[in-house]
Amino acid sequence: MDIERIRAETPGVAHSVHLLAAGSSLMPQVVVDAIVDHTRLEAEIGGYEAHARQSEMLDGVYDSVARHIGASAHEIALLENATVAWMHAFYALPLKPGSRILTCEAEYAANYVAFLQRAKRDGLKIEVVPSDATGALDVDALAATMGDDVGLIAITWVPTNGGLVNPAAEVGRIARAHGVPYLLDACQAVGQMRVDVDELGCDFLSATGRKFLRGPRGTGFLYVREKWLASLEPAMIDFFGAPWVEADRYELRPDARRFETWENAYALRAGLGAAMDYANKLGIDAIEARIRHLAGMCRTELVKVDGVQLRDLGTNPCGIVSFSVEGRDPGAVVSELGRAGFVIGTSLPSSTRLDAERRDLPVLLRMAPHYYNTDAEIEGCVARLAEFVQR
Repeated sequence: MDIERIRAETPGVAHSVHLLAAGSSLMPQVVVDAIVDHTRLEAEIGGYEAHARQSEMLDGVYDSVARHIGASAHEIALLENATVAWMHAFYALPLKPGSRILTCEAEYAANYVAFLQRAKRDGLKIEVVPSDATGALDVDALAATMGDDVGLIAITWVPTNGGLVNPAAEVGRIARAHGVPYLLDACQAVGQMRVDVDELGCDFLSATGRKFLRGPRGTGFLYVREKWLASLEPAMIDFFGAPWVEADRYELRPDARRFETWENAYALRAGLGAAMDYANKLGIDAIEARIRHLAGMCRTELVKVDGVQLRDLGTNPCGIVSFSVEGRDPGAVVSELGRAGFVIGTSLPSSTRLDAERRDLPVLLRMAPHYYNTDAEIEGCVARLAEFVQR
């Protein structure tokens, strides 16, 4: 990768050392330009007219997203964030009373509260599959608990609170073998590692634009496997997703866009498309290798600092590095580094409550480098952390 060119195309690197791609990464200039250019066009000729003029480019975003995850364009819905995308799939699934939802210990809070709501409302049961010795979902335990009453497997591939990578493809093989729908939260995975929905075996996949994809906030997408498009009805519809064809009848669109509504933020969609094209041009394998190198360097340097404890799980952790500092308030650490020009973040126990309670985790610190970061930036950040800890 031509890191100098990439950094020259990333305006944010001139203002701080941004090490929080797991929150919202720095956009490349081409993404900024796509958003601003479309917004200016709307200002000049009107929103409807700008959409009409740029319709070919805006429709091409479906192809860009599909290409990135090995899907077809008609299996993609473009939505305002990953949570909305995930909820559209989850609330559309017709789960019978008494059905079990199987999930993992590292499940994200937004997903789990939705489980709780449907469990209360629809008489469902939630079963948490235990983790194996590495901290990942135990696929043998998952296989052992499968039965006719399992209505859904829904897991987070990469949790928000650390570098764990759950065995998503192995889960997919079990789901397929039992004919159980499989909903995969790939919010932290898309953009930092290869995603192929056929290899994963998932029926639904949700993701955001703002994290490792380097797109704008307010963007996300949902993948719906084609076999579900003939039967799955969204929990909510409007006349874009379900045209009003007769006075007493509507027809659902034949594609995943049945989960969309008529009004969209087209400037943000243009930005998402530019981010997707940028990532596709660089190549996800090169991106993943670079991120893993930088995250590995973070871990190597952090363990040299007295009082720092790494908190990542799994045998091959990804680009999110979680740690704690003995005797130091996490918020104070973030603020101190921020004053020195280094951006990191925190992860609250409530974001992944089951995992946090099982491991008795405090508020964690997160570093999540992206490919535009450098070895020197990581060394500088950890050196500044060490100075603060030693005071």
